[in-house]
This record gives sequence, structure tokens and C-alpha cells, in this order.
Amino acid sequence: MIFRQLTHDDLGCASYLIGDEDAGVAAVVDPKLDIDEYLRLARYLGVRIEHILETHNHADHVSGHGRLVAATGATIHIHRDAGPDYDHEPFEDGWELELGSLRVRALHTPGHRPEHTAFALTDTARSDGPWAVLTGDTLFVGDIARPDLAVDKEEGARGIFHSLNDTLMSLPDTVEVWPGHLGGSLCGGPGMDLKVASTIGFERANQDLLQVTDEDEFVERTTSTLGPQPPNFKNIVALNRGPLVKETVEAHPLSPRQVQQARDDGALVVDVRTELQFDEAHIPGAVCITARRAGFGSKLAWLAEPGQPIVLVGRDDGDAVQAAQLAGAVGLREIAGYLAGGMTSWREEKLAVDRVRRMTVPELHERWQRDGDDLQVLDVRERSEWDAGVIPGSVRTPYHDIRDVPDGIDPAKPVAVICGSGQRSAVAASLLQRFGAEQVIHVVEGGVPLWQREGWPTEEPNRTEA
Repeated sequence: MIFRQLTHDDLGCASYLIGDEDAGVAAVVDPKLDIDEYLRLARYLGVRIEHILETHNHADHVSGHGRLVAATGATIHIHRDAGPDYDHEPFEDGWELELGSLRVRALHTPGHRPEHTAFALTDTARSDGPWAVLTGDTLFVGDIARPDLAVDKEEGARGIFHSLNDTLMSLPDTVEVWPGHLGGSLCGGPGMDLKVASTIGFERANQDLLQVTDEDEFVERTTSTLGPQPPNFKNIVALNRGPLVKETVEAHPLSPRQVQQARDDGALVVDVRTELQFDEAHIPGAVCITARRAGFGSKLAWLAEPGQPIVLVGRDDGDAVQAAQLAGAVGLREIAGYLAGGMTSWREEKLAVDRVRRMTVPELHERWQRDGDDLQVLDVRERSEWDAGVIPGSVRTPYHDIRDVPDGIDPAKPVAVICGSGQRSAVAASLLQRFGAEQVIHVVEGGVPLWQREGWPTEEPNRTEA
């Protein structure tokens, strides 16, 4: 039997190649847009990819099913309620697919989306019962799916409650749980683990929400702590419903003069180097979103306006081309190009650059004590993080909601931008500078949690704030 998990680390997505080596047949479950690894593994194992199984119409990443169909001629299978606009074979709850000795059984698990389906796997050469379940976006390691991406959040939560308790939790404790997402994905909550798998028994015993037997309590708990919805998710769902996406995003090189012109014409210039490199020197008006850490695609999708051309700036061409692929994975296809030769070519032309001052958390505390109202603090974390405490007098705006200098911030006075670690504050600091703030400070090497661990003053946020 063949079973391989393949991940898209930037988005926290997991997909699977399953099949039977002796029978020479395989299927891919929830394929990512970059299909090369599936094709390579199939050649290596000597199997044909004849089937593509989708747990649902994904809302956070563009599926690779169209590219796999073009490359292999495989048949796409998805629940009847998905209603896609491409050739496929619809199935219902209980449908089975034989891949040699591997039997795949569809378990309809609505809630995250109405069509959502998990797949129970049975190795018939060893047992008559399932040994694993591909849970898609219903049950994760350490958490459950969010209920608000296709229907009313309460309706979705009730669907998930029954899908968990009536279907997945009825499986034996020994059945392995292989989810559609790992920690860092926007399709679940903060409890999602980076661990790649678990078991039904372990999750049942260790997830608080799986202990809740009252449906109303479950609904209240799952809907009261929802974070922001994945950016661009409606557009991504539309792409995944068809017609099939069969091409990847291509980016072409631009000279510094062409980058200037694109920026002046309204393109979003995105610097994908590290935060340190950006702070030291960057193209005026550029936004800092490093592609060197997970979450690049999601951050970019939050900030790019619909239809806005995007220009990428890396250390070199390879950096930018990789970033273009990550952008394509979240449905951003308007890539105007990339700065050929990276930031070095801009500097060689002796073109103007901007810089962002950096400050550690202890340095911020020292200046905050000394300068008082002369130093503004902008906290760009999420509301759930604010609730645990904020720096007194700070202004709060999540980084992805910054579309101008926030209310309460004087663009002529120094403003220190802080988050939980220094990564989101890098994005926010670049946005503030882009929108005209004159003295932006990027707080690095930690954030508010470090401030709290040092025992420095905090206060509860105003509950009337967004």
C-alpha cells in the first residue's frame, strides 16, 4: 500500500498520494497547485495517478486538480453538493473507491462547507476495518475546523458538531487522523498543531471541544473566538469550482525603471527579502512580506487589492520567482513581474531607498518610560491577543486592516509598531511608511508577550474596540 503526506508549508496545507504499488494505481487527495512532487513520486513508485479526490471546495488555496488532470488524465471525484463547473464524478456519503488492496470510503462531514467529506482508508490485505481517516478540514491535530467560510457560522458550527460526534468520533480509537491542514493554516483555530498526524482516541481524550456534548455550548464556544477569515477566500473558492486552472503563475523580469513605472501606475511593490534586509534599505513605497517564513501567501492576499498588479523584489531572481508561485497558490495571478537582479540592481542604479528604524522590546520600554506621549505605540496583533493585555496607551489595529495611517496615530510623530514576535510588525511598519508616517520604528526580537514576561505595565483593551 502507498501512503504519502505532502505539505505546502507556506499555507499549512497537507495533501496525500495513496494507492497500491502492486496494482500500479494511485490517487491524490486535495492536491496543491505545484504538482511536480506527485508526478515524481508516481514515476518513482511505478504507479498511475488515475483519481483525484477533493474533500471540498477549498477556500485558502488553489487546488492542483486542473493541472493534474492535464498531466495525467485522472478523474476528479468530489461530493455532489460541491457543484463544480468541470468534468467530475460526483459521489454521496458511503461511496467507495478501490485502489488495488486499498479501499477508500467517503464519510460526508458537512460544516466547514456543505460538501465536505472525509475519507476512511482500509488496507484490505491486512484488515476489514479502517486504519486511517483523511479528515480534510473537519478535524485537525489539536483543533477543529472553522465554521464560517460557506454558511452562517452558527449553521456551520452545528454541522461540524454532528460531523464530529456522529461520524468521526464513531471510528475506533486506533484509527489514525491525517488532516488537511497543519498549524499555521487559517482554516482552523489557534490550537492546531504542527504535528502531522494523530489518532481518533488521542484527539477525543485531549481536545476540549470534543468533550463538549451539548450542541448549543459547542456552537457558542466555536463561534465566539473566530479569527479573521482567510483573505481572498471567495475568489479562491470560485477558482476551485472551475473552470479548471491548468497553468501556474508566470513572472517576467523588469528593469529598475520598469519597476518604478509599475509602482507609479498603482502596482503593489512587495519586498520578499528578510525583515532585516528590508529595514536596512528598500524601494520607497514597497511593502515588506518576507517569503522566508510561512504565511507569505496569506499576508499578501490580505493586502493586495482585487486586480492590483504585483511587483516582487527579492535578493535575486530566484527569490522573486518562488514568491510568485506562492502568490499563485492563493489565487493572486496579477503578477506584473519582478525586479531583475534583485535589490542589488536597484542599488547599482543609485536609485533612492527608504529605511525603517529597528528597536528591541527592552529599548522600547526604556524609551516609553522616558518619552511618554512623545512616542506612539501601534499594536498590530489580533483581537484575541489584545484581550490578554496591551501596552498602556497603545493604538490597536490588526496589520492586515491597515489601509491608511490609523486613527489615533499622528504621522508626524514617532510610532513604534509591535506585534507578538516582530514579523507582523514588519509588514505593518512598511504599510505605515507607505501611507506617509514619517518616523516609523519596527519593534524586533519579540513583542507584547516579551513585554509581559518582563513584568512591565499592561492594561486590558477597551471592549468597545473592534
